[in-house]
Amino acid sequence: MKLHSLPLFKFSHIPLRNAAFHPRPFSVKPDRIRASKSLVDDEAELSNWVDDLRTGRAETMKPAQRVSSGRDTGDRDGGFRPRKSNVSRGSNSVKRKPYVNPNSKRRFGLSSDNDDEEEVVERGKFKGSGGSGSIGRFLSEDDVEGEEESDDDDYDDDEEEIVKKSRNVLFGKQNGVSTTPRPASSGGSDSYLSDSRFDRCSVSPLSLKGIKDAGYEKMTVVQEATLPVILKGKDVLAKAKTGTGKTVAFLLPAIEVVVKSPPADRDQRRPPIFVLVICPTRELACQAAAEATKLLKYHPTLGVQVVIGGTRLALEQKRMQANPCQILVATPGRLRDHIENTAGFASRLMGVKALVLDEADHLLDMGFRKDIEKIIAAIPKQRQTLMFSATIPDEVRQVCHVALKRDFEYINTVQEGSEDTHAQVRQMHLVAPLDKHFHFLYAILKEHIADDVDYKVLVFCTTAMVTRLVADLLGELNLNVREIHSRKPQSYRTRVSDEFRKSKGLILVTSDVSARGVDYPDVTLVVQVGVPADREQYIHRLGRTGRRGKEGQGILLLAPWEEFFLATAKDLPIGKAPVPLVDPDTKKK
Repeated sequence: MKLHSLPLFKFSHIPLRNAAFHPRPFSVKPDRIRASKSLVDDEAELSNWVDDLRTGRAETMKPAQRVSSGRDTGDRDGGFRPRKSNVSRGSNSVKRKPYVNPNSKRRFGLSSDNDDEEEVVERGKFKGSGGSGSIGRFLSEDDVEGEEESDDDDYDDDEEEIVKKSRNVLFGKQNGVSTTPRPASSGGSDSYLSDSRFDRCSVSPLSLKGIKDAGYEKMTVVQEATLPVILKGKDVLAKAKTGTGKTVAFLLPAIEVVVKSPPADRDQRRPPIFVLVICPTRELACQAAAEATKLLKYHPTLGVQVVIGGTRLALEQKRMQANPCQILVATPGRLRDHIENTAGFASRLMGVKALVLDEADHLLDMGFRKDIEKIIAAIPKQRQTLMFSATIPDEVRQVCHVALKRDFEYINTVQEGSEDTHAQVRQMHLVAPLDKHFHFLYAILKEHIADDVDYKVLVFCTTAMVTRLVADLLGELNLNVREIHSRKPQSYRTRVSDEFRKSKGLILVTSDVSARGVDYPDVTLVVQVGVPADREQYIHRLGRTGRRGKEGQGILLLAPWEEFFLATAKDLPIGKAPVPLVDPDTKKK
């Protein structure tokens, strides 16, 4: 294995339980918060682990832990203590109950027992599909008309996704590791784009035409670092920040895999799927499928579909039978449903030549490890596997032993001295009594709208219920607002997400379903109302602005008992925001 490394600039992520809902929010145990580590400490950890692997001191995988993937995978645990999860996985759902302080105040005066509701990811009840069209064609309005009725009167079955704490460390790998520094792009450490052009890639002319029509000419730094290695057919683990063009970095080589594959027999009832892309959330899957559709513009015989939760499995089965695809984008739970319940689907997966795990750390944080292992066992061992991850925690290392070949290449595209997505965003915080939060939020938004006619604002709330309330109140005050949260049907979420992506002069109030990976261009302001689940979640929410080298602004609005969070993020440049002027008329309304 070769290890490519651009110089690294890294903030360590501090695991923190949601103390805001705990009966003793200020007494966090020392073993739950790890001090920030310097770059030197991280490099020492990396060096020690690599030395252990070279000398054979790393623990070998126990037979009972082997996955029947047929690969020589080595140690799944990688010599690290397994992460203990507070997620209990049943046959139909994954549930997490947050800490609840019975004496704490409710945000915005809500008194319902359901304020701090359980966050549930339903399994095997939803559906979505894809073809070669816009994102609206992947999930149409008709798909949800026949959905099963919810147990609640006015709530959809879909729930907020689980976001768990993860500890982030640098990555080292197996026997024979060699460190080969990759020179930084001549475009400069702060440049989003490199000087390399797509037309110099060894891809088909039709793919190049699709790239040009999609508006791409020069590669990003991530694409420049990864594309040459991936196009050679190597397994790759790439560490890449969000908003750096990594979707194209894995889709373009995946399309070339399909182009070079022999065409399926027209009489074949179940043509093989050549490329399988797994994403952690529905929004990310739809986004990747839409990007693939653009790149396939001049490949009329090739198709892409997306299978996710949100509609009935039967409708999805019919659509896949009517329009067979060569590229399939899926979320893990729905893909496993098809493997177990769709006739002939497992045999179609035996044609997979390329597997992509996008946002690998997020996939594992959400508790999808068992699903991923079963999916890997259901596809051929002779394949190319690509893993893209913003961080490389222990669990990602362990899955590398299962998913990747022993000679895979690790490519670190995070440059030393470059600004992380969250570091180039002007960050401020405001601590105020809870009953002042909505007044201050409205004042912040009005001031921002007055300053920027092309405003595009994301407001993050802690729960689906609070999200809906804030959106309703802002709408009553005549602001141009939309909402996305787990209580909305998938077709609605897709439509609103697409509208916000294309629009200016719009405010999107959302729960954490939009916190990570979703690409909304030109977001000018991110407001976080209430304490994030942890430091990492704060960074991922903030990362919706300041993308692709652009500047952005972020404001964190906290209650007095949530101020403890600032101590866990003291290495981030979070300044104190001035108290906004509240219009007396707003209070009357």
